[in-house]
Amino acid sequence: MTAGIDADGPAFASLAADCAAFSSEYGVPFGLADTMTVADGLNLVFVPREFRPAADSFDERFHFVGPSMGSREQTESWSPRDPDAPLLYVSLGTVVDGPPGFYRACVAAVADRPWQVALSVGGAARAALGAVPGRMEVRSRFPQLAVLRRASAFVSHAGMNSVMEALTYGVGIVAVPRTPEQAANAGRLVELGLGERLDAATESAGALRAAIDRVASDPGPPRRCRCCRCCASDHFGDRPPDQA
Repeated sequence: MTAGIDADGPAFASLAADCAAFSSEYGVPFGLADTMTVADGLNLVFVPREFRPAADSFDERFHFVGPSMGSREQTESWSPRDPDAPLLYVSLGTVVDGPPGFYRACVAAVADRPWQVALSVGGAARAALGAVPGRMEVRSRFPQLAVLRRASAFVSHAGMNSVMEALTYGVGIVAVPRTPEQAANAGRLVELGLGERLDAATESAGALRAAIDRVASDPGPPRRCRCCRCCASDHFGDRPPDQA
């Protein structure tokens, strides 16, 4: 967490001050060394045990409870323009905007396909996409859970929240990671047969089209996503797949 931060610099001092303020407010000892290295007597892990590499190395203090959607499942609403057409959702998250060239490649990738598309472009300029077919809805952001409930495939940056939400709804992922954490998530998706991974610099409509088609046509990812969703607790794997 502190790698690359100058111990005498303002960023380090600010982080230390935040820890001191937390310690004072809640009456618990808490310093920089505690931010990443201390496990308490009970630790809730909001991913399925199956998704965590080397999960067997975690002892009884760790309980894998799976993703928590909170109230968003009840409060977010969205409906596709055509409820009968297959839906592709494209989003690279809300923290860093994706390059316009990538979004243009997504548009071109499905131009001759029957997909309707929910395309989230963050702060990218809508005009930079060029002509967009009418069956594509472009927004700065979508209510993600409401879209994933209806999606058949998801082109994603593979942030952990997005991955867990896609697993919850049994949606296969075409992962286009842009950070080390996202790359680790994407690798795990591939290992578990939950999706495919493309290079972050991909602006090839052909590569995107092929990956989307494979994920959407493979019955395995949705089935395995449902398995992860239903068996998210420490008892993952106790039940046969056909009962998950």
